[in-house]
Amino acid sequence: MTPLVFLVLMFASVPIALVLALTAMWYVQESGNIVLYDSFAQQVFAGIENYGLLAIPLFILTGELMNEGGMTQRLVRAARVFVGGFRGGLAYINLLANMFMAAIIGSAASQIAVMSRAMVPAMVKEGYDPGFAAATTAAGGLLAPVIPPSMLFVIYGVLAQLPIGDMFIAGIIPGLILSVAFFVVIALVGFTQNFPKGEWMTLGAAALALRDALPAVLIPVAIVGGIIFGIATPTESAAVASLIAFAVGWGIYREIRPGQLGKLFVRTATNSSLVIFMIAAANVFGWVVVYEELPQKLAAFITTLTENPFLFLLIVNLCLLVVGMLIDGIAALILVTPILLPIAMNSYDISPFQFGVVISLNLVLGLLTPPVGVGLYIASAMSGVRPFQIFGALWPFLLAVSVVLILLSYFPALSTALI
Repeated sequence: MTPLVFLVLMFASVPIALVLALTAMWYVQESGNIVLYDSFAQQVFAGIENYGLLAIPLFILTGELMNEGGMTQRLVRAARVFVGGFRGGLAYINLLANMFMAAIIGSAASQIAVMSRAMVPAMVKEGYDPGFAAATTAAGGLLAPVIPPSMLFVIYGVLAQLPIGDMFIAGIIPGLILSVAFFVVIALVGFTQNFPKGEWMTLGAAALALRDALPAVLIPVAIVGGIIFGIATPTESAAVASLIAFAVGWGIYREIRPGQLGKLFVRTATNSSLVIFMIAAANVFGWVVVYEELPQKLAAFITTLTENPFLFLLIVNLCLLVVGMLIDGIAALILVTPILLPIAMNSYDISPFQFGVVISLNLVLGLLTPPVGVGLYIASAMSGVRPFQIFGALWPFLLAVSVVLILLSYFPALSTALI
């Protein structure tokens, strides 16, 4: 009966955090073991008693400060220095700027919103198809879950009890591979669509653009460098990054005023609380999963289908593609990690870092695929392009992501080599 309650609540569009908490309460009531209610609140708070979770509001705050501080436009101009002269240069600029942004924001939805406002009108003005312009921007948002810092990696690290810094490092090679795959897609599409020819910046303009962007580049350097060299934890790096973002936006670019901070803090607190409440509810749900021995039962079933780790990951990828189409990526990650991770580790000896990278990239695809496709609607709202026009131009990028997912599933070293 408990699984039925879960499905009914979920398809009734009840917020996923309430679905998880109410399902757990129903299980306690149905089991007749009412004494478990005494531990209910304790389990809720235990889910968020993790120092690593502080990184979530700090990374969100960094993104808010960066958006208000004028760093986006300066990073776009810096990207023009490196790829602006190629045919289709603005499409490459879009993707390169998305790489910079992924190393700062860490949230695919936020990145799509920011970059759609900045890049789609500029590409359309230079003669690009509006659908392709919006699709390139939306696809660039898929870099956020794998290029550190990643909000999904923070949440997965907490759920899997892994060092978040190591999860960030595990995403570096996959993020670079995905970026290269997207560059190849743009080049191939350019052959058929005859992209506008770009223009290289003059030496003086290029030097000026790089100089203006240099303070903004300090943010990803502080985040990734601090973690890789062991100078700071991910949470400490996020705090330093937010401080740098404020200092740069206020003291150097002069586009942030201290009076704006109140609104920024409110937006940060609102967005962070939604995520953290889901994690708290997920801990209670995981408590139910353990009592029901769901991972063991599912493992017994899946191992009858295959004993090959690669085939297991292919099955997981196919299932999660469907899940990601129906449920938000963060919510889906919170749901599936307690169930599937023990199976991957215990039955197939799959590295938890490889598994985390694969399912994080897989689930974020749901941002761009109907029927939910939140990222599609964000890109549409920010650019004025119809969602299905965007989706029609998006399929080469989705195909590239599928190929990268297969590579990450087959070669564990792509995720674990740097750890």
